[in-house]
Order: sequence, then structure tokens, then C-alpha cells
Amino acid sequence: MVMTQEDFCNAKTNAQLQQYKKNAVIFLFMMLFSSMASAQKSKVLDAFFKYGIDSSILNPEKTKRPDNLAFDFKQTIITSASEAVTIAKFDPSASGPEQWSVVSIDGKSPSKSATNSFRKNQSKTSPTPPTDETSYKIEKETPDQLVISYKVETGALTKENAFVKDCRFYMTINLKTKKLDQIETLNEKPVKVNILTADKFDIVVKYKWNDDARQYVPVNENLNMEAKFIGQATNVKTITEYSNYAKK
Repeated sequence: MVMTQEDFCNAKTNAQLQQYKKNAVIFLFMMLFSSMASAQKSKVLDAFFKYGIDSSILNPEKTKRPDNLAFDFKQTIITSASEAVTIAKFDPSASGPEQWSVVSIDGKSPSKSATNSFRKNQSKTSPTPPTDETSYKIEKETPDQLVISYKVETGALTKENAFVKDCRFYMTINLKTKKLDQIETLNEKPVKVNILTADKFDIVVKYKWNDDARQYVPVNENLNMEAKFIGQATNVKTITEYSNYAKK
């Protein structure tokens, strides 16, 4: 069978038409997605305007642990079999791992290997992922509190924090002070955290505003995890306290 010039032109036109239709569908989908994101976020921004809340509170950079302030650190890890307490200090004027100094572990001077292990764990902090703007919801609105929730963009997650895609974040704002009180992270289904499978993963981080850093800084972080390892229940509670923030 020989394709005539007219057949070739028709086939080319049909292919162009099909491509045009595909592009139109993609464009409409993007417009719809953008509209959804705008509508979800606008409800939250309207509530912020109503109560006189600074909308920059939604910027994840405003709530990450600061790396330009010195602070004291105390962490207690409790399992069914043990309890460990680590006291350390962070000094941004030092370089690399030396920024962290371990004061004590369970009331004793730490070994060199324990100090190195602690420093290595602290260096694993993942970048703060951006918020999925289509996921914003107003969860609660009372005379004292405004609670909004959201999820993060999955494309920005790393191997270490990939489980966060199955979690939702709940931000509580004090309507008396117009400031952030806390952010709670809750899993929506069982998640894989390192070698553990957690049926419950719940972190509550309490914040205060710091004028030197021009951001909110964590003062208390409480993690409760009900997990399993090789079928055995392994519940973990971690309490982390931050104090004595200072500019150096």
C-alpha cells in the first residue's frame, strides 16, 4: 500500500490534533490543580487576616531548628527496657562536628565513640520539605485557638524522612498572643521509621518566638512511637528539651 501525499497530510494533521488535545488536557489539569491550591490556602489566609496573624508562620523555614544560635540540649529516650539521658550544647561559632559538645550521657562523661555517634546522628537532620498547598485545612477555630493542618510535598522527601508522606501536620496558633504554640505530626497509617514499623507516630513540638533569629524556635519536642520490630512491640518515647538560646 502506497501512502499518497494527501494521506500523509491527513495523518500528520491527526497526529497534531491528538497532541493538541493532550496539551489542552494537561493545561486544564494544571489550571484545576492551581485553583484547588489557591482555594485551600486562601481559606487559611482569610482566617489569618481575620485574627491578625502573620502569614509568614506558614513558611517552614520559620519553624526549623536554628543553626545560628547557641543552645542547650537535653534528650531522654525511654523504652520498655531502658532510659537514656543525653545533655549537650550547640555552638554555631565552631565548625563542623565540633559545633556539638556532649556534656554527659546518663550522668557520666561521654566516651569519644559516644560523642562521635551523637554528632553523626545530629548531622542527619533532613532539609525542611515545602508544604503541599492543596492540603491546607482549618481543623478547629475557637476563641482561644486556631488549628490548621497540612501535608508536605512528597517529591522533596529523602530516604530518611520518606515516611512523612503518610503523616499530617497540625499547627496550633494562640489567638490571644497571635503566636504559634505547637506543631503536631501524626501518621495517617502505619509508617516505616528506620528499622521499625510504627502503628502510631506522634510528635508534638512546642515553640516560642526568638527575636534574635527572627523565627520560632523549638523548646520541647515530645515523640511517642508505638512500633514493632520483627513482630515484637517496641514502644519509644523521646523527650527533647532546648533552652538558653543565645546569639554568638
